[in-house]
Amino acid sequence: MKTYKFITYSLLFTLLTVVSCREIELVVPSEYVPLPFDIDWEATPAGMYLLNEANMGSNKSSIDYLDFRNAYYVRNIYAERNPTVIKELGDVGNDIQIYGDKLYAVINCSHKVEVMDARTCQRIGQVDIPNCRYIRFAKGKAYVSAYVGPVAIDPNAQLGAVYEVDTTSLKITRKVTVGYQPDELEILGEYIYVANSGGYRAPNYDNTVSVIETYGLKQIQQIPVGINLHRIRKDRYGKLWVTSRGDYKNIPSRLYVLDRKDKNSKEMVVKDTFDIPCSEMYIQGDSLYFYSVEWNKQTEQNTVTYGILNVKTEKLVTNHFINDGSENSIMIPYGIMVHPRTGDIYVTDARNYVSSGILHCYDRYGIKKWSVRTGDIPAHMVFFNN
Repeated sequence: MKTYKFITYSLLFTLLTVVSCREIELVVPSEYVPLPFDIDWEATPAGMYLLNEANMGSNKSSIDYLDFRNAYYVRNIYAERNPTVIKELGDVGNDIQIYGDKLYAVINCSHKVEVMDARTCQRIGQVDIPNCRYIRFAKGKAYVSAYVGPVAIDPNAQLGAVYEVDTTSLKITRKVTVGYQPDELEILGEYIYVANSGGYRAPNYDNTVSVIETYGLKQIQQIPVGINLHRIRKDRYGKLWVTSRGDYKNIPSRLYVLDRKDKNSKEMVVKDTFDIPCSEMYIQGDSLYFYSVEWNKQTEQNTVTYGILNVKTEKLVTNHFINDGSENSIMIPYGIMVHPRTGDIYVTDARNYVSSGILHCYDRYGIKKWSVRTGDIPAHMVFFNN
């Protein structure tokens, strides 16, 4: 039996409206939207945070929360829980992760990592990092990739860096220089792998993955892969999956697999290349779910694709994972996650980039279950286990 506590939600909304005021400016209160699935007080994970990127310069980055236990979606939870924070979350949310009991949001153009209590979303503090991009964790440390230089296309743009942050004190402890405009990073064993894009230096893109030894925090290798790299994710077999954006003209987006040179070596090399465009991916078990929004400057059009790869066999399983035709209503897919228990697939739609987006939920068979309105440019998700 499906249960919705509309009276409770209305009361919550009223109370939150009262307490969500600032002395100078009006704060838009959170909105609690009931969702069409059963309340489950013991659901695991308990929920999912969604970071809305918002358009650059709009200062409208926000956080939403999908509550699996109470069956509702909360829009704009950060502003409500932190009414005294000036300018709210900031400009351009680029990544969101949980480590221990803290929630970390990388806010690119505000040059900071916002740190919150993972249970309440209340602000703990911030770490100032210039032009920060993505964050990963290991052994009590956070590692943040950063373009370092100003936000601008510049053929002479400087090398980027990875900053090490102590997760207890929230202080920067070390820094290492990597390639140009580093984006996603991944930690595998004692090494950090960083996808360098060189995006500010177009058309002279970077094409390397930097390898950092964590003990001394030194770059020990740069692996040539493909131009304008973006995503990098590890699978359970110790391989790394890396995406390139291409040059949007003659060189298309591709997906690469990095693996050990041989079974006795620690050195990683490119083992396989897939002529498959990939904008974002999520690995669940042996399945790599991906989609692509590939822009072609010559045709001035996007080509959107979806698919699943088997990371063990490295074979394409299907060239679609939405099976009810509803993908035609998605304008710009912008984020993807897969529920670890139910197999539900979450796909966000940025739509026109300047107004509210949409979060779609599909079951494991690719049939849409529900959709809900989000903040502007819904992009990055992380599950919360209470």
